[in-house]
Amino acid sequence: MLLGKNKIDWFIFISTFVLIVAICLPLVLFPEKGSELVNVANGFVTKNFGMVFLWAGTGGFCFLIYLFFSKYGKIKFGKKEEKPEFSNFSWGAMVFCAGVASGLVYWGTIEWAYYYMAPPYGIEARSVDAAEIAAAYGIFHWGPSAWAFFVLPAIPIAYSYHILKVPILRLSEICRIVIGKHADGLLGKIIDIIFMFGILGAAGTSLGLGTPLVAAGISKLTGIEASLPMNVFVLILCTALFTWSAYSGLKRGLKVLSDIAIVSSILLLGFILVVGPTEFILKMGTNSIGLLFNNFVRWNTFTDPVGNTGFVEGWTVFYWAWWIVYTPFMGLFIAKISRGRTISQVILGGLAWGSLGCTAYFTVLGNYAMHLELKNLLPVTGLLEQIGAPATIIQVISTLPFGTLIVLVFTFVALIFLATTFDSAAYMMASATTPRLKINEEPAKWNRLFWALTLFILPGTLMILGGNLQTLQTASILTALPFIFVILLLVYSFMKMLKTGAHLNQNAQSEIEIQDVVVVSLHKENQELGTSEINEKIPIG
Repeated sequence: MLLGKNKIDWFIFISTFVLIVAICLPLVLFPEKGSELVNVANGFVTKNFGMVFLWAGTGGFCFLIYLFFSKYGKIKFGKKEEKPEFSNFSWGAMVFCAGVASGLVYWGTIEWAYYYMAPPYGIEARSVDAAEIAAAYGIFHWGPSAWAFFVLPAIPIAYSYHILKVPILRLSEICRIVIGKHADGLLGKIIDIIFMFGILGAAGTSLGLGTPLVAAGISKLTGIEASLPMNVFVLILCTALFTWSAYSGLKRGLKVLSDIAIVSSILLLGFILVVGPTEFILKMGTNSIGLLFNNFVRWNTFTDPVGNTGFVEGWTVFYWAWWIVYTPFMGLFIAKISRGRTISQVILGGLAWGSLGCTAYFTVLGNYAMHLELKNLLPVTGLLEQIGAPATIIQVISTLPFGTLIVLVFTFVALIFLATTFDSAAYMMASATTPRLKINEEPAKWNRLFWALTLFILPGTLMILGGNLQTLQTASILTALPFIFVILLLVYSFMKMLKTGAHLNQNAQSEIEIQDVVVVSLHKENQELGTSEINEKIPIG
């Protein structure tokens, strides 16, 4: 019989949960030793494979530019007359909020301070040049190269899902064209399980940044100390939000939260721009964009071979690894919501919405905070060293007119961003454990709720019992290296998919030959769909 949305791939489901517990438990029982081992492994990877991450970012961006201007850019995910499922605003809002939006509220305000105190290229700390490059480098780390990591895997996944009509949202299934029957074997399972763990680590990173920030905001508003109980309260509040959203589904849950978050962000940034040092913010923002354009190639390929200051490994390589960990989850998510859009529209929308949104945060929030430092209105860098980033960020926001109200809005935006990141992560984990998912179907509600609670319980337990949440984040970053090769498999699979010519027959009701692609699972439950041999025929359209 056909597998409906309530069917579950129990092997992936149970194996992922067991793996997550197996990794988290030692970090709780032996936090110091676990942290030491993970940090050693992370240092080895970033030092010895740093160039691999840099070339992955450069190569991914260049490939998307090629696709955008090529004849393939006009290929639509769906029938040729089909309109996009979501409006441009809602689509962009979901893409932006699903990924790293919760981290953006944090780093957009304070990242410049780290570069200002320890700039690259031998620039003198706290100098004019240090201030200018500090304002620009954050935009680079959250700009087109970074967002290319998200958009790149979305293209082959969307082609497979919306054009080839393969009703399976799994990385192993998209790689089937290359790895063949191994997609149903151990290799395919490993790819899918690592993908699931990567989502947990990525969500854990957002948790590690967003929870203390929201707690600091609530502490400022209520006068209650930002302690462990406060962090637990924030976790529960956030979980309630994204559990409701995950249960409600894409259109009634995540779409609504994303729209609210973007509108609130626009109002917040607009207010800061108007009441803050408008001229300084706009001048520094313009200057930063100029620096980014002038140095785009250099910053993408900077390896610091002579100085060996550790800046590249500590920032650019780590950032690229962090983005890559999100890549499979975001690729699947963007593919799921992109029915009715062309390849060029997805590329332009993903790169533009993501980069412009991040640029707005770094330009307005970051430069407002920098202005406070440069004019001696608030010792931002000093506070950063004394009370930590979350409390410092709230102190920056508190200096605005109507400070209490703006802190409330800022904290609300941070909470919503955190909830949308977790919501989309839970949704895609549920999708990945569902054997077949038709275009208009969603994973079972109980499945979405299970992963929503799992995303809360395990990192939350680690936090409460004294384990190092940062260690979990760093451990997940280690999965980025093998994911680079998975991305290469996806790109190669996509080029082979194009040779099938399926996009030329989108409105046809006939069958076409899918060369060297296995489009149905070897699972016994799918036997009614046919055998999974090379040159399997499937209906298109």
